[in-house]
Amino acid sequence: MVMEMLMESLFAVADVFWVAHLGADALATVGLTESLLTLIYTAAMGLSIGVTAMVARRIGESNTEGAAEAAVQGIALGLLVAAGIGMVGVSLAPRLLAVMGATPAVQALGSAYARVMLGGNVVILLLFLINAIFRGAGDAAIAMRVLWLANGINLALGPCLIFGVGPFPRLGVTGAAIATTLGRGTGVLYQLYRLWRGDARVSIRRSLLTLKPAVMRTMLRLSGTGTIQVLIGTASWIILIRIVSSFGSDAVAGYLIAIRIVVFALLPSWGLANAAATLVGQGLGAQKPDRAERAVWLAGFYNMLFLGTVGAVFVLLAGPIVDVFTRDPAVAPVAVVTLRTISYGFLFYAYGMVITQSFNGAGDTWTPTWINLGCFWLWEVPLAYWLARHAGLGPRGVALAVMIAFSSVAVVSAALFRRGRWKLRHV
Repeated sequence: MVMEMLMESLFAVADVFWVAHLGADALATVGLTESLLTLIYTAAMGLSIGVTAMVARRIGESNTEGAAEAAVQGIALGLLVAAGIGMVGVSLAPRLLAVMGATPAVQALGSAYARVMLGGNVVILLLFLINAIFRGAGDAAIAMRVLWLANGINLALGPCLIFGVGPFPRLGVTGAAIATTLGRGTGVLYQLYRLWRGDARVSIRRSLLTLKPAVMRTMLRLSGTGTIQVLIGTASWIILIRIVSSFGSDAVAGYLIAIRIVVFALLPSWGLANAAATLVGQGLGAQKPDRAERAVWLAGFYNMLFLGTVGAVFVLLAGPIVDVFTRDPAVAPVAVVTLRTISYGFLFYAYGMVITQSFNGAGDTWTPTWINLGCFWLWEVPLAYWLARHAGLGPRGVALAVMIAFSSVAVVSAALFRRGRWKLRHV
């Protein structure tokens, strides 16, 4: 799972690395569009929470038929959501960029990029969703190979389509969107092949390709709450980048580079968090709650060792790391300060992400939802606005608010986890 999340993080870093050569407006295009895509990631992760919880619980009960039913219902929900998002995204892409604070130059440059990414959202949704099926079943190696394949295609096509290498047309920032979408789309085709082939722990047969109202209701309950939970968290990122955009394209570009580097470090840690969620679901399904709890604390400890080391490297070497992406004198300082500030909280993030995912693995999706609401909307966003605008800290104030809020999530989550009510949830 760690390797899978490392591959997922490469999508973010690879695009920024190449697009950075096109200038601040191109980077701002990617950053603002990514902020819009967080709504798609919200839907994908929300559905994934429900799918992982149900599949893991059924596997723990040795009910492979029930796990396959849950998988089919989750994919059906994903396709419905993707169709609605795609229609809105393609038709309103320029207006959505304008709402996010894009300058006229960024709107002109980035409309095609946004249309490709939003219109092709189905591959994002299904990639997350089907990998959640494999993770919940314990087939994490398949999920890892899916992202190896998808990233390989993206890494190969990205520079070719952006800069017009060889026979490929020079498409600029739009080429990055096409390469990413084609890479993810190929990964989805491989996922479907593995589900249908029949050698995975969850295998889909023709007889299962019908909607099951009872399973769908449970899936909607878990995924609906999970989507609200993730929406609360991701919507705060949209507001934060809107605050940063008020300081200009250079500030957005620097903030984006730093956030992408942070994501590169955090996504592998989500692998440990996802592993804990799977073990919690399977442990509760096997009626072994103590084993589930031990898995959570162990995963949190390993995550702390990893993220603590990465955070120390980022604090000490923020300048050289940012130099790999840009040496622009207006962009680089913002990226360095943002990266260093957020990295101070990595030890807290390590436990926070593991524990919140473990609630979800148990089917207790409301607890992390309330935690996100309090720590992000009621604490992080007002704090970021005050520090950036009224305290005069600019983008550094936003980064400081992120560090404080995510550390708060860790403390609150650990206190609630120790109470043990998650052990009583039924899925």
